[in-house]
This record gives sequence, structure tokens and C-alpha cells, in this order.
Amino acid sequence: MRIAHLSDLHLLSLEGAVPYRLFNKRITGYLNLRFHRRSIHKPSLVKAAARAIQRLGVDQVVVTGDVSNLALEKEFELVGAFLAEDLGLPPRPVSLVPGNHDAYTAGAFRSRRFARAFAAYIESDFPDLTPAGEVFPYVRLRGPVAIIGLSTALPRPPLVASGAIGRVQLAALARILAHPEVRARTPVILQHHPIHNPPSSAKRMLEGLGDAADEAAILGELSRGLVLHGHLHRRIHRKLATERGHIDAVGATSASLLHESDERMGGFNGYEVADDGAVRGIASYRMQPETEEAREVAIPEG
Repeated sequence: MRIAHLSDLHLLSLEGAVPYRLFNKRITGYLNLRFHRRSIHKPSLVKAAARAIQRLGVDQVVVTGDVSNLALEKEFELVGAFLAEDLGLPPRPVSLVPGNHDAYTAGAFRSRRFARAFAAYIESDFPDLTPAGEVFPYVRLRGPVAIIGLSTALPRPPLVASGAIGRVQLAALARILAHPEVRARTPVILQHHPIHNPPSSAKRMLEGLGDAADEAAILGELSRGLVLHGHLHRRIHRKLATERGHIDAVGATSASLLHESDERMGGFNGYEVADDGAVRGIASYRMQPETEEAREVAIPEG
């Protein structure tokens, strides 16, 4: 099983950003887009990454959030077109979870705008394991892996980008991991925020995962697995020790980020899982803007 991992697409459309919809947290995001973010996040890099993924011939593609900037309907339409046309894949081999930018406002969060836009990409093979009335977590069995999608996305005040999984999702995650069909496979857990928090308490409050320790306790019984995330806009690989082995926690950079360093330049990650569930390969690919080719680069250890 070959898996490609994209994150933080930040595909932009200000259509629908009429004045009354900017008089909330979006005003800070809008100003950031106008004067900074648009200059370094390039949709052309995301499209080039899609073509590189097609050339690699992967089996599954996962996207770990922040597909949009302001959680506007038109942005989600752009993402849908990217998945169907640029990536050229139907929903079954593609799995998504939201990031904080996809739940940017209380209205977008309450209306479940992300879940409605991407319902086909988050459809669970075991809907009875998802809490009643909820969308996440979902589980999708694909060959030797069980792809589990968690939402860490919450609307936050301006300049705050922290997230949380919540007690309901965590309890459901424990039930999913105990299911025989999941236990027979390698879990590949998708979430936007990393499970390893910043060392600074201030940074944890501003951009960390509030219940990372609770998630780590649930995962502590596993012998192997992947926790794939974004959010940091950089490549990073960390290992979470468990009672019977370890889990690889791997972050992908922003697919659209134009940056001079190999650690941050836009691209995607790739993983290979053998038929017996062993994780055989973890790689990252940096886009070359001049040629639109992807070059393999090292993933810094965190």
C-alpha cells in the first residue's frame, strides 16, 4: 500500500467574502491574505504536487487539513475541483480531515461546512463506530491499513490556532482501535494538529493540541502505526514510544508553500506499508518550482 500525504493546501478564493462576512475572525485572515500569505502560498505548487503524485502511482491519498483559508464555500468548491480534476481520483482512495482554517468561524463550524462539502471523502466503513450525530472519527479499511480520520479543528479567537479532539472522539477512537478489523491492520490516523505539543506552555495554548496527552495514552497500547498531521508547515518525523513498540508521527509541509528551505518548501510525503502491515518506507518530496518535478528530501527528526 503506497500512500501520499498532502496538507495545508490553503487554496484561496475571496468570492463570497462580502463585507458582512469579514466582520469576525475572518478580518485578520483577510488582511493576512492581502498583505502576506498570498505571496508565499502558491496554488500552482499544489497542482504540480498532484501531477507528481499521479506519476508515482500511489494507492491512497490523505489530506490533513487546512485545505482552505477562510472556510468559505467557494474555497471548498476549489478544493473539490482540485481533488476530482487535478488529482484525478474518485472519493474512495482519498481521505480528508479538517484543519483550523476549515473551521475558521463559529458559523462554519456549527454548519459543518467542511463535512458537507467533502462527505464522500469522509464516509466511514463502520458508521456505527462514529458517535451518534457526529461525523468524526471515521474509519476506512484499505488493504493492510485502517485509515482513521479525527477532527482537531475548532473555531478560535483571532491569532489562536490551537485544537482539540474532545472526549467524545477520543472514546470513539478507543472503540475503533479495539475493533477486530482494525486490530488486524496498521492504523493510519489523520489529524491536523500534531500529537507532540510545543515545549512552551504559551505556544501550546496558541497553536497546540489541548488533549494530546489523552490521545497518546490511547495509542500507547499499539505496537505500530502512523499518525499523520500538518499545521506546522514543515516536514517532521517523531516517534511515540508505546508499550509494545512505537508509532511514527509524521508531519507534511504546506503543499502550497514557497520557501527556500528543504524543510518547509511545498510538497508531499509518501509512505509504504507492506501486506503484513509493516511500515516499510517514509519519504518526503520537495517540489521544484522551475521544473515542477518532485525531489526526495530528508525529513528532520523532531
